[in-house]
Amino acid sequence: MRKLLPIIGTPSAAHPGGRSAMTCRFRCGDACFHEVPNTSDNPYVGDVISGALSRRSVMRAAAVVTVATAAAGTVAGTVGAPAASAAPAGKAGRPAGKGDGARGLRFGAVAPNTTDAVVVPDGYRQNVVIRWGEPILRGAPAFDPERQTAAAQAGQFGYNNDFLALLPLPGEHGRQLLVANHEYTDEVLMFRGYDAAAPTRQQVEVAWAAHGLSAVVVEEDRRTGKLTPVPRHHLNRRVTATTEFRLTGPAAGSDLLKTSADPTGTKVLGTLNNCSGGTTPWGTTLHGEENFNQYFANSSRPTDKRYGIGTGATERKWERFDQRFDVAQEPNEVHRFGYVVEFDPYDPSSTPRKHTALGRFKHEAATVRLTADGRPVVYSGDDERFDYFYKFVSSKRMRKGSGRAVREHNLSLLDEGTLYVARLTGDSPAADIDGTGKLPADGEFDGSGAWIPLATATADGAVSHVEGMTADEVFVFTRLAGDKVGATKMDRPEDIQPNPVSGKVYVVLTNNSNRGVGANAKADEANPRTANKHGHILELTERRNRPESLTFAWSLFLVAGDPEDPATYFAGFPKDRVSPISCPDNVAFDPHGNLWISTDGNQLGSHDGLFGVATRGERRGELKQFLTVPTGAETCGPIVQDRRVLVAVQHPGEVDGASVEKPASTWPDGPGRIVRPAVVAVWRADGRDIGV
Repeated sequence: MRKLLPIIGTPSAAHPGGRSAMTCRFRCGDACFHEVPNTSDNPYVGDVISGALSRRSVMRAAAVVTVATAAAGTVAGTVGAPAASAAPAGKAGRPAGKGDGARGLRFGAVAPNTTDAVVVPDGYRQNVVIRWGEPILRGAPAFDPERQTAAAQAGQFGYNNDFLALLPLPGEHGRQLLVANHEYTDEVLMFRGYDAAAPTRQQVEVAWAAHGLSAVVVEEDRRTGKLTPVPRHHLNRRVTATTEFRLTGPAAGSDLLKTSADPTGTKVLGTLNNCSGGTTPWGTTLHGEENFNQYFANSSRPTDKRYGIGTGATERKWERFDQRFDVAQEPNEVHRFGYVVEFDPYDPSSTPRKHTALGRFKHEAATVRLTADGRPVVYSGDDERFDYFYKFVSSKRMRKGSGRAVREHNLSLLDEGTLYVARLTGDSPAADIDGTGKLPADGEFDGSGAWIPLATATADGAVSHVEGMTADEVFVFTRLAGDKVGATKMDRPEDIQPNPVSGKVYVVLTNNSNRGVGANAKADEANPRTANKHGHILELTERRNRPESLTFAWSLFLVAGDPEDPATYFAGFPKDRVSPISCPDNVAFDPHGNLWISTDGNQLGSHDGLFGVATRGERRGELKQFLTVPTGAETCGPIVQDRRVLVAVQHPGEVDGASVEKPASTWPDGPGRIVRPAVVAVWRADGRDIGV
């Protein structure tokens, strides 16, 4: 293996998945240190997947000279960024920004590095589009880190931007509508002198306002490609932890969702821990509530334990300031989080919805593909070690048009239909899977799968397909329903994206350092490595390429890690011509059908980044690093347009021991300024399309 690069705050072995202790505390409530919530005896996907590599493809990938020796790229255009520390990445004699590769990936790969900046290929430029705290609503004050208030934050861009959507804005030339998730808050990096044992009400209320969503119109500079926000635009909006939401679908009004503040079980305040999401063909955005469990204290119920909800106080201590976060006082409030949120960015007066028909779990993403007759199918992963991935098939057809009646109809599409969970089967004997990634006797990791129905919702009611559970219970305790029907345990299912060109579905599995450790499930054909710290990606083909199909075929597309490690695999592409990659997370597709992968928790000693990989043709599996993010940051929300790439730089400076007083990063504004999560745009200096 390559010698690991030194890095400030490199995660210790005690923190699996490459995350710092601070990340474990604030983003997921130390989930990796808790007992694995899934104690069922369902098959483990690692045992299922370990037969999908092509022996012939691996043999082609013999000599390994990794792209880490390539040039480091540039940091041009970032405010406060240091100068580039290595030679440009373009090959001699080629125009700036050019390189060998599949169409859309012709750029000089950025080398692994630990530069405290966004590093992009030679010939590319960048700008910070918007930072945490920038005012977007009329009347919101300029950001002042020393005088933060909840009222100010509620009019400013939120914290820790994750999923991004960039939508058209008809009638406003050169403008688009940016929607961003705000997953969680890093109080120690937000407030000077923060005392984790005794947060103040003002700090807590600022954090409530910093969660949620932002919608902000952005304007393009056609000469440079940079994007800048348009403050006080009438479509700009903030959604926070105290904004009113509607609970819709089959479980709305259930006794399981009623609280003392909402005896109807149909209204809830706020959305929490929105991670990845998706856009819909009818012009709305979807947002997955992920690690909601960490906000709720003092639980003693087995159903809560299955969701990782703790028995004591929370990290943020919100339960001290609002009893709804104390399960002992308000037992049903926690049942009102963990859903897919639908947001209408074109209607600032609309009430966002939580769709109970898509199930309750730690949603990572919610991506849509239409059936031939216009019914939406939504894919979503449950981001937990040994948990499952799901799809929802609507029974209602999308209508075209923009009138109010059409829009109301389309906003109800995700309330009726059937929720399914995936069960995978490998085609190799269990004895062939030894946990090293070694190929089984048949020379490949692949198999078949089935979508197991959990419950169906109609306009007249809902029907459970799970013995011993009512429909309400299936939609509220979806993890338990998956346990009962024998769904396949996966290695932290994250983003799931259908390829708009081929229709194939890509399932991102970030990592699982607990696989095969102790009494935990062993490696299987779908997860062939014990202590899987780098993750992998499945390629799933629905029967007849129809998203509503009940069966599918699957194979391993990518097994992440250092290409010098024989356990890694890049769809058969020669491993001496790919970038090292670790911990894939969010993904997106470019107009050419290439898959772009952002990473979270790099275990190879360099910073996280964004990578493009070809999914078709003779260069299938060719993977190249496009950018890296600053110290302590995660790469999120990738959007790849013809001439622009956007990424959300989440939690920069999130390194063990860091604070406002002792920052680990000075991005994006340089020394002496508070570190701030932000959205970055990247474009070619010559104005041409990305990677061509």
